[in-house]
Amino acid sequence: MSFPTQPDSEKTSLEQSRTNSWTESTVSRPTFQRRDSLASLSVARDASQQRNAGEPIWPKGWRPYTCLLGGFLLMFNSWGLVNTYGTYASYYKQHLLPNRDLMLFNLIGSTQSFVVLILSAVIGRFLDAGYVRELIILGTLLVSIGSFMLSIVNGDGGYNHGNYGLVWLTQGFVSGLGMACFFVSSSQVVATWFKYRKGLAIGIVASGASIAGLVYPMMAKPLMVTFGFNVATRYVATVTTVTCAIAIFIARPSPSHIIREPERWADFRVFVDTQAFKNAPFVWLCAAICFLFFGFYAVFFNLEEWAASTGLGYKDNIPGSLDDVDLNHEVPKDAIRTFYLLSIMNATSTLGRVSSAYLCDHFGALNVHAVVTFVASLLVLLLWTMAKTTSAAIAFVVLFGIFSGAVIGLPPASVAYILGPDPTAQSRLGQWTGMMYSTSAVFALTGPVIAGHLITQFGGNYFTVQCWSGACLFLSAVCMSMAILFKHKKPSKQWQDHGQRSASCATSTAPVLRSRADSEKEDV
Repeated sequence: MSFPTQPDSEKTSLEQSRTNSWTESTVSRPTFQRRDSLASLSVARDASQQRNAGEPIWPKGWRPYTCLLGGFLLMFNSWGLVNTYGTYASYYKQHLLPNRDLMLFNLIGSTQSFVVLILSAVIGRFLDAGYVRELIILGTLLVSIGSFMLSIVNGDGGYNHGNYGLVWLTQGFVSGLGMACFFVSSSQVVATWFKYRKGLAIGIVASGASIAGLVYPMMAKPLMVTFGFNVATRYVATVTTVTCAIAIFIARPSPSHIIREPERWADFRVFVDTQAFKNAPFVWLCAAICFLFFGFYAVFFNLEEWAASTGLGYKDNIPGSLDDVDLNHEVPKDAIRTFYLLSIMNATSTLGRVSSAYLCDHFGALNVHAVVTFVASLLVLLLWTMAKTTSAAIAFVVLFGIFSGAVIGLPPASVAYILGPDPTAQSRLGQWTGMMYSTSAVFALTGPVIAGHLITQFGGNYFTVQCWSGACLFLSAVCMSMAILFKHKKPSKQWQDHGQRSASCATSTAPVLRSRADSEKEDV
């Protein structure tokens, strides 16, 4: 949407009113509405219909598209590394840290998810305040340090030479901190350029996680077999560092993007909008995302071990391993390499991430999200449990990959749908999305750990993790359905009342609104 240009008198008046409450500023001055990354997904219509005559649908120049590449690389090295972890977990169990409880391996990957999610609300608020480059530089340093340190904390990388505590610290915690700086930044910077095609642009950014889940396992596993764990990890760390460094220079927001910096950071209300938890659809959606993370990544983290244990997949023989460390029984002739299954699942999820953004514009994000989550739960409960041949296993990873891409990519769009098209409500989208992710962080940490322990407790029976993941996804779909129900019952005056309540307590955290171009001039 484009707003008419303000006369000079109005601009002067706006400068004088910066100390007023945040709510009053955002409601009465629509020119300074925050152009949030997923605002266009809050309604089921073509956003291009709202543009001015003659205004291009796609931005002109090279900077928007280099920023799009930068956002892709940030997602590539944030959630993409989470999607890759299943390959590392399989190697740890096979060679580096054998005879350990699978729960411990899952804890490393779930720690990555936890750190990324728990910091989303804080990172999102700093992005709103204009600290984009600082966050990307910090994330690059942390991810690089964590990745390279992983290659030197396990001795010579030989059989049973792994150090679990240091692996958790470097790969799980330190790298997780860096990935947290990238996760929200990736879509935030891109959205400032693509005014009328936000959905598709953010879908392209989200596909970075899927492509990373394809590229990194295909790169890491053969290198581990040929050169050993330490050398392979250094190669992967080099690719990660170089791609992150590129993003520092090209992932830059539009100069016209408005940044919103509070007058005082030391206030709880800067980061948390307590009124959000009085909104019934949002509360139900938060519950849905909690159940989602409770069971979702148990599939990714345990897929390779499931394939190896059932004989549908096989692992490469690694020099120095015991002869029988890979396989406990005869492997069928049509068995597939286990890391291929994870790579296929990640590759097909690209289709789900991009196509779901298109469907949201026509059917509503929350409606699409509920349907794809329900289908994903059925795929786990029915197709995965009945996969007894390699062909059936491949069919499962392809179909689940497609729907899982939509399931994990749609939570921000679902928040936008709940908020509705009202600009007053949409100005809270980044904050509410961050709070939703932070709320689910504990479930992302504990879910895969519980699933891994269930497998160990029941003698390596992966039916337990299949039921766990499927049930959690089903409950997530039920909660999304409840959110849809309450969304339709919500009174239309909710945001007028909400704005009046917020205005009375917003003075102490009133933001200073200015364009990024003005901010850069001040810095110079």
